Amino acid sequence: MSTAHIYSVFDEELKHLARRIAEMGGMAEQMVSDSIQSLVTSDAALAQRVISEDLIMDATEREIGDKAILMIAKRQPVASDLREIMGSIRIAADLERVGDLGKSNAKRVIAVQSAGIPRPLARGLEHLSELALSQLKDVLDVYSTRSPEKAEQIRARDEEIDAMYTSLFRELLTYMMEDPRNITPCTHLLFCAKNIERIGDHATNIAETIYYMSTGEQPAGERPKDDNTASVVQPAE
Repeated sequence: MSTAHIYSVFDEELKHLARRIAEMGGMAEQMVSDSIQSLVTSDAALAQRVISEDLIMDATEREIGDKAILMIAKRQPVASDLREIMGSIRIAADLERVGDLGKSNAKRVIAVQSAGIPRPLARGLEHLSELALSQLKDVLDVYSTRSPEKAEQIRARDEEIDAMYTSLFRELLTYMMEDPRNITPCTHLLFCAKNIERIGDHATNIAETIYYMSTGEQPAGERPKDDNTASVVQPAE
């Protein structure tokens, strides 16, 4: 087999990996969106669909991992080609976790269904999820261009999600203090809010991976964070 033909086959394999990552990203976005929709509308059927789709996400991650390992064994890539393959494994793992977090939120629909979600809290969850989904969509767009500059910009936006999460955390605590009957549904919503915040973290992980794939270096400096929930306390009487 000629060297040119080997390179051609390898390029097609790399493109296949990229396509599967893009497909997995699209499914992750939809799962997160549907999980929040099912939560605020108490749509148990939609929640069940999200839960069942997680099996597809798991299978796709395994497929990408198996394909990547086989490519390394057969092609023995170096430099940027090796970073491309290793980056695909890391991004697939982050997207699989995004799917898990969407599933986790969907599984809480039944728990909050009877009490319902106060409209201000529903709006807060929707706003937080919009920020996280915007971060996820933008980083998947950057994956197609491999722009290290745009990857760094997305990384810097993570603190916006953290700040919104802290605000929603305070609001949920207030609802629980005002009426003990709110404790159970609001506890579930606290977990949901944290899951959404973690989705933003995984989008930031992907941005850092893209930067590494493009440059061969890790982004400089600490990741911006603005999660202050650890310091939130019940106000004195």
